Amino acid sequence: MSEQRELDLIVYGASGFTGRLVCEYLQDQYGVDGDIKWAMAGRSEDKLRQVRDEMGIADTVSLVVADSADPASVASMVASTRVLLTTVGPYQLYGSDIVKACAGAGTDYVDLCGEPAWMHQMIAAHGDTAKASGARIVFSCGFDSIPFDLGVLYLQQLAADDGQAPLNRVKGRVRAMKGTMSGGTLASFRATMAAAGDNPELVAVLTNPFALAEGFTGPEQPSGMKPLYEEDLGSWSAPFVMATINTKNIHRSNLLLDHRYGKDFVYDEMLLTGPGEEGEAVAKAVASDNSMAKSRLQPGEGPSKEERDKGCYDVMFVGSNPSGYQVTASVKGDRDPGYGSTSKMIAEAAVCLVLDPGAAGGGIWTPAAAPGSQLIERLQANAGLSFQREG
Repeated sequence: MSEQRELDLIVYGASGFTGRLVCEYLQDQYGVDGDIKWAMAGRSEDKLRQVRDEMGIADTVSLVVADSADPASVASMVASTRVLLTTVGPYQLYGSDIVKACAGAGTDYVDLCGEPAWMHQMIAAHGDTAKASGARIVFSCGFDSIPFDLGVLYLQQLAADDGQAPLNRVKGRVRAMKGTMSGGTLASFRATMAAAGDNPELVAVLTNPFALAEGFTGPEQPSGMKPLYEEDLGSWSAPFVMATINTKNIHRSNLLLDHRYGKDFVYDEMLLTGPGEEGEAVAKAVASDNSMAKSRLQPGEGPSKEERDKGCYDVMFVGSNPSGYQVTASVKGDRDPGYGSTSKMIAEAAVCLVLDPGAAGGGIWTPAAAPGSQLIERLQANAGLSFQREG
């Protein structure tokens, strides 16, 4: 994208629950008169103006009216900005034309997508167009999958700094997580299950850890679907609900990074539940839990500020290579994962694209492949995340 644009960044969905949090973060972290010129977008100008006034955002932050059902308004929106940040999901229902427009216009794009079947479709449909136009499309810039995708990248970098070969085996283990599931995540889950019911071919995409790796297939991967006791960790582990999307993104990152982790790379992701009988009981309870399918939480709903501020998460990554080398690291966040931390992560991902237009060429990327290490630095400096070596 070489031509000048009126805006650096547009937040589409700014009047929604997560969109408001993104705007609040941008205002607090970057102001309204700084180096980044940003705007709020959504279907209703009146609602946008109401939200802007309620949040005390200066009226110099412009309002952009656009509706995903109106291609002309979408085209106008994406043509006016260098980066489009969208929180409007489920993306398989409201995002396809926006990705298409951004890819065609050379406009960078970030979202919170955890819908691998839709991402698979978008890569096939618009990957080449994005490469040609220079648009950098980056999916999954929230709790799924930034802490996990960047956690593996960080761990691999530690090994490289130690003069070691790539870590061909990495375990991602959630040690702690306090916070609520996003209503948007639940809506995406329901939409994905409905789509799979209508199209059995999508089931193969959902169950394939290499579904986003554009034809590459590596070694057999652990399923992570049953409780197990891990001697090396001294703990029981249970299935982790985000693993099916995170693992696909991490294998795509490996592909986009020219297999920096190795073509024999094996990764799995689970939830640590502790040792002994108590740990086993918790692991089995987690494995049999179906509350996600039964939850009535809807998009636009979410926890209070107090609840968001009390939230946190802690993910451990353990990697090894054939020489016997092993390294452990952690990624921690200081807010609830679904809202408080996610809103900061996607904002910083967008800011990375604004501030470094030459960081990568056009295409459909992952957070680890682009913007990668630069995003790790910004998240640690600004967004309450820490990436640390352990042991």
